[in-house]
Amino acid sequence: VEAKVLDLAKRGIRSLAVARTSDEEADGGWVFLGIMTFLDPPRHDTKRTIELAHENGIGVKMITGDQAAIAVETCRMLGMGTTILGTDVLPTANVQDGLSSTLGADYGAIVESADGFAQVFPEHKFLIVEVLRQRGWVCGMTGDGVNDAPALKKADVGIAVEGSTDAARAAADIVLTQPGLSVIINAITLSRKIFQRMRNYVTYRIACTIQLLMFFFISVILFHPDSCRFQHFVPHVGDCPYNNNESTEAVDPYFKLPVIALVMITILNDGTVISIAYDNVVPSKRPETWNLPRVYWISTALGLIAVASSLLLLFWGLDSWNKNGVLAYFGLGDLPYDQVMMMMYLKISLSDFMTVFAARTGGLFFTRAPGRLLAIAACFATVVSTLLSIYWPFTEMEAISFELAVFVWIYCLVWFFIQDLGKVLLIFLLDHIDHLNVFDRKVSSKKYVKQEAQRQNRIRMGSTLLNNDSFMRGSFVAGRPVGGSFVERSMTLEQAMDRLVRLEAEMKAIRAVIQNASGTGKV
Repeated sequence: VEAKVLDLAKRGIRSLAVARTSDEEADGGWVFLGIMTFLDPPRHDTKRTIELAHENGIGVKMITGDQAAIAVETCRMLGMGTTILGTDVLPTANVQDGLSSTLGADYGAIVESADGFAQVFPEHKFLIVEVLRQRGWVCGMTGDGVNDAPALKKADVGIAVEGSTDAARAAADIVLTQPGLSVIINAITLSRKIFQRMRNYVTYRIACTIQLLMFFFISVILFHPDSCRFQHFVPHVGDCPYNNNESTEAVDPYFKLPVIALVMITILNDGTVISIAYDNVVPSKRPETWNLPRVYWISTALGLIAVASSLLLLFWGLDSWNKNGVLAYFGLGDLPYDQVMMMMYLKISLSDFMTVFAARTGGLFFTRAPGRLLAIAACFATVVSTLLSIYWPFTEMEAISFELAVFVWIYCLVWFFIQDLGKVLLIFLLDHIDHLNVFDRKVSSKKYVKQEAQRQNRIRMGSTLLNNDSFMRGSFVAGRPVGGSFVERSMTLEQAMDRLVRLEAEMKAIRAVIQNASGTGKV
């Protein structure tokens, strides 16, 4: 009987012994009648769910109270590794005495290397979760019974599946209302998209702040528009069309933009930033944490490149009265100071909006299309800023020509490409540093890659253990279709005929049982 039970367990079939009291024995002994078999197969979408979890860098371990043989067979069906351990390698958790802080160091390697544990008790589930948490893993736990409640409570994220007991629901952080676990992958994907959008927003905000603050800080110190009608750094007094004493009364001693210009930049900028929440993003294939040094480096690079481009254009604008200047070369010289301010307003506005597209991707900006709302908001903001610079209705600044606006657009686009290329090169460098485990101090890339390789090796080793008998036992009861392509290739004609004879004998036996039970003699 035990051999039969073990053989059924290897097929993933559970067994229940059936007996009756003996009429012949005075003490009312038991007479063994047979074995009742039943199957609790995984859902049709469970295997795909586990595959998606592995693709997204999430390790999956089976913790069950069933026999080890059943757990191994179930792991094979789900494409998991077959390294299933028993409770003999784990101590019993005594919650009243408190958990040892060295559980992760003592049992972490065992728990991490295993694909699952069988014949466990509630305290073992609790202990496994605690070991993983002490090893620095963010641990999620799914369950439905009272025996799962302690582990659900202990895990970072406890998930009670559909149909769970009240105890499991009370201990869990999340309660699923529909069958299946695929919704967990959907939640992970959505949360990673949200994380990407938050990181893009923070990157852009820091870069934008650096651009504005650094630009105005440096321009106030270095540039003095009242010096010889914008002739700065070089004494072109002889080339000035006006005398210093006659031309500097209405010119500021330092460069600044009117308040209304800053307000317009802020309003249009904020409207564009809001649309980042609906941007198209690609969720990471690995769990992520806030890597603030990386965010700071990327944001600083984006901001400093924008600052450099703004300072250079400001110098050209203040030097526009120079006949040998850059703007004069393009036929845009002799700009009044009010138009220089308007030119810088348009430059800062366009740079801010373009930085959004550089901050939202890890590669070149065109590798991923922006969200529709973000594209519409950015186009609207840039068009409004351009129209305002050409048809400025307020005082303190003067509208610029259409030709100068086109020049500023081309200038901003050229520097945007430079900004984006600089970002890509910096990210390449930071990725190389991350491989050296400089920024990532929790779970290094090497550790993740090593454990993923070990998991794949265990799966391959488990698949090589499958022989003809294991596939021949995979009938409808075992949850596998009969006559699959692998079975046809692996079974010989003699084996197929032998299998057919055994199936016919089983069908006759089943027919006889049904006939006796119904009493009709016909089925």
